[in-house]
Amino acid sequence: MAESKENTIRIADRFTSSASFSLLYSEGMQLVEETAAYLDGPGRQESKALPRLASVLYAAESMRLTTRLMQLASWLLLQRAVNTGEMTREQVIAEKSKVRLDSFACDPSAPGWTELPLEFRVLVERSLRVQSRVALLDSEIYHRDEQKAALVNPDRENAVKAQQTLLSTAFGTG
Repeated sequence: MAESKENTIRIADRFTSSASFSLLYSEGMQLVEETAAYLDGPGRQESKALPRLASVLYAAESMRLTTRLMQLASWLLLQRAVNTGEMTREQVIAEKSKVRLDSFACDPSAPGWTELPLEFRVLVERSLRVQSRVALLDSEIYHRDEQKAALVNPDRENAVKAQQTLLSTAFGTG
């Protein structure tokens, strides 16, 4: 068993040193720059003309958007630091614990959402798509061993539940 583990190639680990990662990195950083330019320029002007409810929503969503993008940029920069040898994987894991990729969602069905400027809504949606991709990669790179250990060493107090978990994982029904 140990021999097969050593021979296993984990694609997600290699992704961060690939051309595909470079594209994701560029996309994420470009989105940060576009968003900053929008919020400091046209967005500031457009927000002044919004009705009260949409104005409050704009303020809240722009804070979430900014926070989401800063978290994404932090994650991308950490991965780049590993690739360039500036940091070890262990250092990145320690720093990465400060990065939140699972929060700051928005609700497009919220009252006032459709009154927000189109360009702003597009930026929010793009940031959510990038966040989703990065969170998936993060899970594959850093949490796969934890997930695997939980499946291999199930809770002995409830063997039936452990078997159900294994089956649902194997068949993708969980």
